[in-house]
Amino acid sequence: MSRHDDLELALRLADIADHITSRRFQALDLRIQEKPDRTPVTDADTAVESAVREMLKSTLPDDAFAGEETGGSVAAGRTWMIDPIDGTKNFLRGVPVWATLISLLEDGRPTVGVISAPALHSRWWAAAGRGAWLRRGAVDSAPLRLRVSGNTRLDQAYLSTTSTRTWDTFHSREAYLRLAEACWEDRAFGDFLQHCMVAEGTLDVAAEPVVNPWDITAVQVLVEEAGGVCTDLLGASPQGGTGALSANPQLHRLSLKILRETDHHADSLLEGRP
Repeated sequence: MSRHDDLELALRLADIADHITSRRFQALDLRIQEKPDRTPVTDADTAVESAVREMLKSTLPDDAFAGEETGGSVAAGRTWMIDPIDGTKNFLRGVPVWATLISLLEDGRPTVGVISAPALHSRWWAAAGRGAWLRRGAVDSAPLRLRVSGNTRLDQAYLSTTSTRTWDTFHSREAYLRLAEACWEDRAFGDFLQHCMVAEGTLDVAAEPVVNPWDITAVQVLVEEAGGVCTDLLGASPQGGTGALSANPQLHRLSLKILRETDHHADSLLEGRP
């Protein structure tokens, strides 16, 4: 398939997901379970992932599939990856900040990404070499091409994370506080939204200490196609699980330097890394 065809398929998959999630959002009979890692999963999560998996199986049976709820791994060649609801805690509490994340990886590299947030009336998408785009509002509204912020000064930068508590467990609260103190302002927009806002140029830096591949691959290609950089907190691929850092190239370099400064919590993470 061509890049255009892959993107069109990903957008159709997002339509399927939106149809399911929109009907189950704030449903009184929403069913919720707790996974072994103590994170919640709803019947909407599993329904979306099953529907997308079946669509891909019938359309592209030779492509691999990896999903948060039903498993799978990135294979050589083409792998479709999905996070059926990124922001499940928001979803089950009636907070409208959640999205379905769909990406295509080719030999491990994300080349197509769609982030669809129907409760926010927003959809972001990107494909390698085709730019990053946002449609907000009506489904027939014209999409906007995205570009990361042109700000190059940390003391004028707007920073976001997901949860400051997770920095203690997965990286270093001290490192995050150093970055926050170097920036103009910090907030916790969290999850997919903060990386999408970096791609939009409305936010300068997004940093979080732990992500799974299905959390980051779709937004990685979005940020990159908007002219930004998306890595882990040590400058490597964000698919490795050592957090995620998105920004324009200059602010990414400055933020990375601060986050890589050693302290009692970060030494072990930096060992053996450039």
